[in-house]
Amino acid sequence: MSLSPGELAYCVVVLLFTFTLRGSVGFGGSVGMPLLALALPVKVIAPAWSLIGILSSVAILGKDRRYIVWRAFLGLLPGCALGVLAGLFVFNALDARLLGRALGVFVMLYACYTLWVAFRPAQAPAPIAARVLKPVASFLSGAVGTMFGAMASIFFTMYMEADRADKHALRATLSAMLMTLSIARTIGYAAVHELTLDSLYLTAAALPFMGLGLLVGDRIHSGLNPRQFQRLVAGALFLCGVPLLVK
Repeated sequence: MSLSPGELAYCVVVLLFTFTLRGSVGFGGSVGMPLLALALPVKVIAPAWSLIGILSSVAILGKDRRYIVWRAFLGLLPGCALGVLAGLFVFNALDARLLGRALGVFVMLYACYTLWVAFRPAQAPAPIAARVLKPVASFLSGAVGTMFGAMASIFFTMYMEADRADKHALRATLSAMLMTLSIARTIGYAAVHELTLDSLYLTAAALPFMGLGLLVGDRIHSGLNPRQFQRLVAGALFLCGVPLLVK
């Protein structure tokens, strides 16, 4: 696997942007993986992205593990499991490209809704009740993660946002959930002999840029007040919807 200088520079920029986003809000792979796929084979990226996901989650949880909301973490699992089963069925039965675009529209509309909520008075009740949004987000995290790989974090974020999690709880709980899924995916890739040397080389090459991005993102995270953090999450969600539209 060889890349031109231009392709290498492009990959470095994508990695820095992705992990700055990950370090600040707790997710970002939904943006980075589709962008890297423009320059690298998906068969190489997917296993590497799972390994990088484990390492970046460990880096974040090194000091944030005390903020994990275990009730929310465990609450995600049943709906996520049902979503995985539904995702497998839909993946085989429907046009994945059309479905991806429909989901992209949904995610971007939800981002606009989140941004609107972020600019409303803080004491105003949420227009969509958490008891409605949380089970939908839990189910979609499994279904969409199964169909499109790195997109599950979008719906984990929706779940945590419905719980009105603060910035520390959101980032830590998302990282714990993403690490769990990344470990499961990595085991699966190894079991079917898709964890290749190229993927390991890509993981090693990405580590310095992952570390730098997480460091910058952590500084951004530390300087945000809750309202600013909610607005940043809304913008990040909007960006994560774009790859679904063009997938």
